[in-house]
Amino acid sequence: MKKTIYIFNDGEIRRKDNTICFITETGKKYIPIEDVSDIFIFGEISVNKSLLEYLTQKEILIHFFNYYEYYVGSYYPREHFNSGYMILRQAEHYLDESKRLTIASSIVEGSCRNITNVIRYYKNRGKDLEVIENAILALKVKINSCTSTEKLMGIEGNIREAYYKAFDKIIGNEKFKFEQRSRRPPLNYLNTLISFGNSILYMMVLSEIYKTHLDPRIGYLHSTNFRRFTLNLDIAEIFKPIIVDRIIFKIIAKKMINGSDFEKNMGGILLKEKGRKLFIQEFDDKLKTTIKHRDLGRNVSYRRLIRMELYKLEKHLMGEKEYIPYVSRW
Repeated sequence: MKKTIYIFNDGEIRRKDNTICFITETGKKYIPIEDVSDIFIFGEISVNKSLLEYLTQKEILIHFFNYYEYYVGSYYPREHFNSGYMILRQAEHYLDESKRLTIASSIVEGSCRNITNVIRYYKNRGKDLEVIENAILALKVKINSCTSTEKLMGIEGNIREAYYKAFDKIIGNEKFKFEQRSRRPPLNYLNTLISFGNSILYMMVLSEIYKTHLDPRIGYLHSTNFRRFTLNLDIAEIFKPIIVDRIIFKIIAKKMINGSDFEKNMGGILLKEKGRKLFIQEFDDKLKTTIKHRDLGRNVSYRRLIRMELYKLEKHLMGEKEYIPYVSRW
């Protein structure tokens, strides 16, 4: 299985024969190109045209993050699975409000069901979450009655707001109180973990989209615009509760992370390098974790589940099979 490379140190990346050479003040490290699926860069890294040409040839994406953990951009090689037919189908389903709403509603439905499964998991372990669960279920029944994506986004936002109220009850740690959702910059430890985890997931989904015929610029729940990719944001909504949130609950419950792993900067809170590395390791381990797939009857990794989600969307767009989002068992 190919792996994702995460780079935190400063240095330079070059092509060296059939490897990637990472050069720092302390030495050189060689990584066989055939082992790499994508690269996430958090340090100050220099690259050159020769390297980018080689990564294009090998179909490898690079995602860049700045010192403040914000996503900067991606090197997205020339699309090797580019399909005019699929782009037309994506555009058709976006421009037709009814077709767009069908897909967007399915995404919110899948996200909501995964959220409620997380809630029930902790409720069954003694957490007082019944009121929150009922509030989410009351909102869930409104999903299919929405007459526009704007109203659907409103419901999705309300579901997420109700869900976040469960975090303090699940975590039970005064140092990691939720308070309220804050971004750019996050204002407390928990919001920092949420923002960092979501950003990594968005880019991981983008990498998987690259391996399909889909165009990442055409989303359905999130409006397509001039500035960014949107389809990866859509698909990530389904997997946030079962990947990012579970990681957060785990590393806090097991005291794998604490206040010393954060720092105040630019009016907000950032993860220090040690904290980022810990989260990335847990994230990478989660993506490699396999589960028994109900329909396939065999084990698949979480990363493979993301790719399969995209394949299901392709089939929906082509009129072959209705898109039904992935829902976890817990």
